[in-house]
Amino acid sequence: MAGKNSVPINTETVLYGVFGDPVRQSKSPLMLNRAFQETGVNAAYAAFHITPGTLRAAVEGIRALGFRGVNVTIPHKLEVMQYLDEIHEDARVIGAVNTIVNENGRLTGYNTDGIGYVRSLKEETGIQLAGKRVLIVGAGGASRGVTYALAKEGPAQIWIANRTVDKAQALAADLAGLTQTTGMGLDQITDIKHEVDLVVNLTSQGMHPNVAGVPLDTSWFRPGLVVSDTVYNPLLTRMLREAKEAGATIHPGLGMFIYQGAFAFEYWTGIPAPVSAMREVVEAALAGA
Repeated sequence: MAGKNSVPINTETVLYGVFGDPVRQSKSPLMLNRAFQETGVNAAYAAFHITPGTLRAAVEGIRALGFRGVNVTIPHKLEVMQYLDEIHEDARVIGAVNTIVNENGRLTGYNTDGIGYVRSLKEETGIQLAGKRVLIVGAGGASRGVTYALAKEGPAQIWIANRTVDKAQALAADLAGLTQTTGMGLDQITDIKHEVDLVVNLTSQGMHPNVAGVPLDTSWFRPGLVVSDTVYNPLLTRMLREAKEAGATIHPGLGMFIYQGAFAFEYWTGIPAPVSAMREVVEAALAGA
């Protein structure tokens, strides 16, 4: 559904896109084009399948064609950093870029995954993260950005639990300058479960088509606990259903996707993102509408 301020494509249309491999499944074109329509910005956003070995040329294309901005998704978030003129401090620490802004041919890389996640978490649950005790489940690719953004909010403690303990401990060590952090195995969650205020799933457990999966034992979930999932397909994972049944506050994963896109939109345009419209079009797509 187009907003009333929708602008037709013409010779003044500003171009945007997402680079990925694969990229056909991306909901970013639906979401960002809806944002442009809703705000009356004369822009168009498309998906570009950038195969291995072609990323450097694709980035040069941003400059040559005058794209204002591009999102970067799997598997290019790390490699793309070497082709940019500047890397924002957060993206440098995280070690990945998912958003590029083109200022007159100068390309700056940002990472909006973590800040998008935290903005969504706070707005949708009302949680104040300062002084809280946080359990992160998973130390893979998505974990670094989210855990870094959470650590900057001033929690009292972050535990990172992972199947491979070394990865959890390495991530915890990298973030130790921001807050108290501990890496552990999944089997050690039982030891700290009564101390936790917030649980965050940063694994793919529960993601379609393996919707029966859960990343941890949910039997200890309780009222007063906030349980957050970064999986957004399905919209409500098994972990979140069981958390809700236990009386916990739940935070579905769609918010992270919406808000990482919202931050990108705001970096590109300087306009507040129309978050509700962006959410509406993605929810409709995921529901098969």
